[in-house]
Amino acid sequence: MDWALISATALFMISMTFSPGPNNLLCAAHGSQHGIRNTLPLMAGMFFGFTVLALIIGVGAVFIEQNANILQLLVYAGALYIAYLSYKIASSPPLKTDDSTQLFGFFHGVLLQLVNGKAWIHFIILMTTFATQFGTGYGVKILFVLVNSTLGFTALCTWAFAGTLLRKIFSTPEQVRTLNLSLGLSLFIVAIWIAFPQITSEILDLLTDLLSYLAQG
Repeated sequence: MDWALISATALFMISMTFSPGPNNLLCAAHGSQHGIRNTLPLMAGMFFGFTVLALIIGVGAVFIEQNANILQLLVYAGALYIAYLSYKIASSPPLKTDDSTQLFGFFHGVLLQLVNGKAWIHFIILMTTFATQFGTGYGVKILFVLVNSTLGFTALCTWAFAGTLLRKIFSTPEQVRTLNLSLGLSLFIVAIWIAFPQITSEILDLLTDLLSYLAQG
């Protein structure tokens, strides 16, 4: 048994599912505004969406790899949709107990996966780079989907719970506006990163160098 390969695969899955991304940040924002119970339909839609997406990519990974234009179109469409969600979150007013506000539900969770560039890239790499090292049959791909979906749903629950804790900490209307703006801005940065990864990486490198220079000075 190749433990190095297993460790690398586990590290990839965990880092991709738990790192900040459209799903996790949206769950944190939604959980902070509406609580975990009202976020469950959204999480269920995400779980269903990325599980089906992973199965489809597992079967058609070769076709997608050979048609880079399709993947690029999905990436840009996903970035636009995520940017729209970031605006909705950032502009949300503080909620009162008697407010009747729109909730993101199962359909929103499923739709996000269809245009989630990070999810597409994640599953393509998972199926073409890692899964093939363990075998070429459909059984291997299904096993990878089950493990990844379990980790993914655990990550969604973790971020949604973190969002509810933030809501308790940020209790005044002014603090809630700041929280909504911060979460919305974070999601917008993710949209920019998905659409323009190279430019975003260069900007982050420049900021890192600047902070290091200021720290030394």
